[in-house]
Amino acid sequence: MKTLRILALLSFCFVIFVTPILAQTSEEKAAADKHELEKAKLALPNALSFSGAGLGAGIGAALTLLGAGIGFGKIGAAALESMARQPEVAPRVQTAMIIIGALLEGATFFSLIVCILISNSARF
Repeated sequence: MKTLRILALLSFCFVIFVTPILAQTSEEKAAADKHELEKAKLALPNALSFSGAGLGAGIGAALTLLGAGIGFGKIGAAALESMARQPEVAPRVQTAMIIIGALLEGATFFSLIVCILISNSARF
């Protein structure tokens, strides 16, 4: 049930944030945009891309940070539980926890850099 609620919330947020992107403009603005688009195509033929790239990069960054937060929480919880059960292995568990946390942080930074690069390529 919890997963269903989260999925419904994500769907609702997606619909709310995508609606303004798909809004239609007035006829005068559409004609002006069409004229500017034709000028841009003549000047730079491959300069335009979909504006969905910015939205996708934002969603990707949010999911990356959400996953990293969950991962760090699970690492910390498991490490503290094992230290509480066997205090004599605490230094080894702490070392392993730091190594795993560093690997998780590296993957998170890589994903965020990819999202930033995608959002910088989006043209509106």
